Amino acid sequence: MDMDAFFAAVEQRDHPEYQGKPVIVGADPKEGKGRGVVSTCSYEARKFGVHSAMPISQAYKLCPKGIYVWPNGRLYQQVSKEIFNLLYEFTDAIEPLSIDEAFMDVTGSVKLFGSGPEIAAKIKKRIKNETRLTASVGVAPNKYLAKIASDLEKPDGLVLVDADKIDEFLAPLDISRLWGAGIKTQTVLKKMGIHTIGDLFNFPKEILEKKLGKLGDHFYNLAHGIDTRRVESDEVVKSISNEHTFGQDVLDVNLLHKTIFQLSEKVGYRLRNKKLQGRTVHLKLRYDNFSTITRNKTLNSAVDSTQMIYSVVKDLFNNNYQQGRKVRLVGVGISGFMNEQGDQLSLFDNQIKKHDRIDQLQDALTNRFGKRIISRAESMDSKNYDWD
Repeated sequence: MDMDAFFAAVEQRDHPEYQGKPVIVGADPKEGKGRGVVSTCSYEARKFGVHSAMPISQAYKLCPKGIYVWPNGRLYQQVSKEIFNLLYEFTDAIEPLSIDEAFMDVTGSVKLFGSGPEIAAKIKKRIKNETRLTASVGVAPNKYLAKIASDLEKPDGLVLVDADKIDEFLAPLDISRLWGAGIKTQTVLKKMGIHTIGDLFNFPKEILEKKLGKLGDHFYNLAHGIDTRRVESDEVVKSISNEHTFGQDVLDVNLLHKTIFQLSEKVGYRLRNKKLQGRTVHLKLRYDNFSTITRNKTLNSAVDSTQMIYSVVKDLFNNNYQQGRKVRLVGVGISGFMNEQGDQLSLFDNQIKKHDRIDQLQDALTNRFGKRIISRAESMDSKNYDWD
């Protein structure tokens, strides 16, 4: 998954007057005399030849009428976190490459969410609905092929590489698509008559190793679509959260309560599935003008009970919601984890245990039949909410 012109797209989203215009995020060009480089730019700016890492002075010469803005790192981090929280709803096997790009292994998610292409389509739809941004996704048997696929039809692309059509997919692509093929290496390959990955495919491994040394074996494997690297998701989970963006801004407090309960169900299920409990419960509210507030409460003991999470978040909502304001998004989260086996029971935990049998029954049905099989009364009649 790779966001499209991420920094520039966020700026265009938040400044309607920028939409459809060349936006360059980076240093001040100072009328062509500025120092620094382009962080990223909109697709409108790319038509002028501007690209990331280009000297800002050169970008100004190519596009003097462009809109130049300083990077807003805090904003981009916030939006990135929202996107990654969304991705973690589909799989925990995620390897972030940057603030706006990640590999995802969805092998274990197929029974819940459908095939790889179906999951990709759902992710793209969720990102667009909830952030008003677009992402390009590649679906393939390995990381190398998925990365290439995600780049081919930007922006807003979705490219599938079938396992039995890998050679056909790679053959027409330029050798610049090869990982590790810099300008010098491309020059060497072109002198050998290799201009496409298909050309490289036809060269025996022995000749490539003789000409290129260790890189010969590497490029031979890439030309044949071979990449055995796993998605590395070693990062320790620090929080679990779920959010919902309404199709229309909401004033109905009853609907907001029901949605908060449904989000608490999802967070509780994910906690119990990971055998985690958390002490700090979070609420997130975004109003119709995109102003956002977050509130949290740290408990005396760690919890994983849906009912207890909902009880705390509901109190946070009731104490902080500004009556009469329309809500665009609501979110529920929990952090401050400890392994459930390591926590000592207290009177507070005994109260939670009253709800354990309901949680266990709901989890068992969900694991066997999917998330739509059962809902609790507290979350019923919320027509604007969808598990997907």
